[in-house]
Amino acid sequence: MADFIEADIVVIGAGIAGTGVAADLARDFRVVIVEQEDRPGYHSTGRSAALFIQNYGNAVIRALTRASAPLFNGADRELFPHPLLSQRGVLNVADAEAAGEHAKLVVEAEGLRELTAAEAVAMVPILREENIVAASYEEDAQDIDVAALHQGWLKAAKAGGAKLVTSNPVLSGERSDGRWIVETRDHRIAAPIVVNAAGAWADQVARSFGLEPIGLQPMRRSMAVLPAPEGYDSRRWPLLNDAAERWYAKPDGGRLFVSPSDQDPVEPHDAFPDDMVLAEGLYRFEQAVTIPVTHVERSWAGLRTFAPDRTPVAGFDRTADGFFWLAGQGGYGIQTSPGLSRLAGALIRRSTLPAEMEQIVPALSLNRFRVSRPE
Repeated sequence: MADFIEADIVVIGAGIAGTGVAADLARDFRVVIVEQEDRPGYHSTGRSAALFIQNYGNAVIRALTRASAPLFNGADRELFPHPLLSQRGVLNVADAEAAGEHAKLVVEAEGLRELTAAEAVAMVPILREENIVAASYEEDAQDIDVAALHQGWLKAAKAGGAKLVTSNPVLSGERSDGRWIVETRDHRIAAPIVVNAAGAWADQVARSFGLEPIGLQPMRRSMAVLPAPEGYDSRRWPLLNDAAERWYAKPDGGRLFVSPSDQDPVEPHDAFPDDMVLAEGLYRFEQAVTIPVTHVERSWAGLRTFAPDRTPVAGFDRTADGFFWLAGQGGYGIQTSPGLSRLAGALIRRSTLPAEMEQIVPALSLNRFRVSRPE
């Protein structure tokens, strides 16, 4: 017989989105976090090499990033005993083919410093100077300690009394007498509010509740781990980004992470890299640098899930009382999680938001995909 749990809010998904909003809500509500895997953050959160980059994403993403900065820069030391950010910087480079994309980047971005090819090579000596027709540097970009951020959210949620249930995929949900009855493998959980923070599985979760999906699309992003270039100290190099987004490379201790910047649409699954896609990305990287790729230590892939308009979804579904979506964060979920968690918590409480956050609520609302029904 399934174990019965009564709660105020059920959060489905224990990645960065689910744990972030649970940490916010657990201060005032009885929260249960339901995770299908045997540990939190198994999929996208656990496979992210995230940076805090202000010049990343559309205007809504940038507003959420600005709202997230106070936590990253002034984190509660009881939850986050070590700094969550460390200086990295991003060096954008463009060959002749990518020059147009770089020009757009310079126009749209804030705080970019244009560089000569020689200045770019001085920063990252393995670059082929003769291939660089444009370059720019964003000094304020910083590494995020993703594991520490996620663990801090979990610690805060548990300190507030939240219960974490792992290895329990959601089977169904039904509205009855003003509450959702959520069926998992081992539990029946009753709560007035459900938060769908299931990442790549969010549309599937909606279907299990009898709701219309919104067209979320998981996309694979792959990564190869290379040894650090011999003869160079790459530890403090900036992230190296191809302006046309055909590859990027990030130093990590004594290694170099190289991604083909792939965005291949896939079904929700335990992602793994496509060898051909990875090989093509490494080839493009090789054309931009003076070192050969002779050995791949390991590789992995994760899923970045986007809404149709590439803007996250945060809000109640007007077709189903008490069903709140928190999904579609794409490649921005880590850096925006403090701001988005706070915004989602305020919307669930129906409390006041700061003016800048209030302005972006319509752009985040699920109702932009529910045009067939009136407000």
